[in-house]
Amino acid sequence: MWGKRAAIIALTSAVAWSANLAYAQDGYKVTPELIEAARKEGTVVFYTATDVAVAEKLGKTFEEEYPGIKVQVERAGSERVFQRIGQELSTGVYNADVVETSDAVHFQMFKKQSWLASGLPEEVIKEWPKEEYDPDGQFAAYRAHLSVIAYRSDMIKEEDAPKGLADLLDPKWKGKMVKAHPGYSGTIMTATYAISKLLGWEYFEKLGKQEVMQVQSSTEPPKKLAQGERPLEADGNEYNVFRLIDDGVPVKIVYATEGTPLTVGNAAILAKAPHPNAAKLFYSFLFSLKAQQLNSDFGGLRSFHPGVKEKAGRTPLKDIKLLMPDVAGQEAELENIKAKYEEYFGT
Repeated sequence: MWGKRAAIIALTSAVAWSANLAYAQDGYKVTPELIEAARKEGTVVFYTATDVAVAEKLGKTFEEEYPGIKVQVERAGSERVFQRIGQELSTGVYNADVVETSDAVHFQMFKKQSWLASGLPEEVIKEWPKEEYDPDGQFAAYRAHLSVIAYRSDMIKEEDAPKGLADLLDPKWKGKMVKAHPGYSGTIMTATYAISKLLGWEYFEKLGKQEVMQVQSSTEPPKKLAQGERPLEADGNEYNVFRLIDDGVPVKIVYATEGTPLTVGNAAILAKAPHPNAAKLFYSFLFSLKAQQLNSDFGGLRSFHPGVKEKAGRTPLKDIKLLMPDVAGQEAELENIKAKYEEYFGT
């Protein structure tokens, strides 16, 4: 499956539209009628786990593209977004229009609850690998990124830096690492599952004894590096490290010799979106070349759009040993992952 991914990543009427429309195999188009109907609604509410600076810049770009429609960004870690959606929809509260998280398991659960609308933008059907969108058209891979080791190059010499996951267990890193939490972050949930299958829970038991600074979101470890609070991150999302590098912060990424976990972030329109036409327009925009290129350039995210050009200096995915996500396996292990993590890290 990844061979196809690597090749691609260098990687009706609007007013009458219903969330329960049958899935159109060729995808829906953005029409003048859809744009007008979206402007009448005036707002789209976006629940997202993408870093807030990236999500808000995306929202502002959409507002410039479609004047008269405001994007309300509600950002939290993937697990918090998932919990919020579940709490709201199960009690008949319909606030969100479009949802995005970095835990693919969430969308399988949303789909089972019949909480997602059917219908994908034309761009997805034309450009995305078929394995990167739901065959029933209820969600699609909006972004991809890695959970990486990274370090301050002004505090750790390159020859002394860890080369892989096992190196993080060296006593010299005790009290010097920062790490995100799988109970909050979908990225770290996916990474924790992949690493536990590769190295066993004994790895996390030993890592938990390294006096690791524990934070919540996968966006936070890179920020702790930037602030100099810790010289080394055990995990955290690649795209925030890219942004630090672009800003001139002396940090370097390590793609672990054992493999680096890949996370795919899906997005969907909710079946009872309060602004269905604005949701449909915004959802199409998320998968446009303009938005995907912005995600890559400004956000450091990986894209499934074949037209996206990655910045020079970034390691192509084809050159990285990847730990691929296993949605079914991870879904079956969710509670065990949380319990084991709490046991070994005390939180």
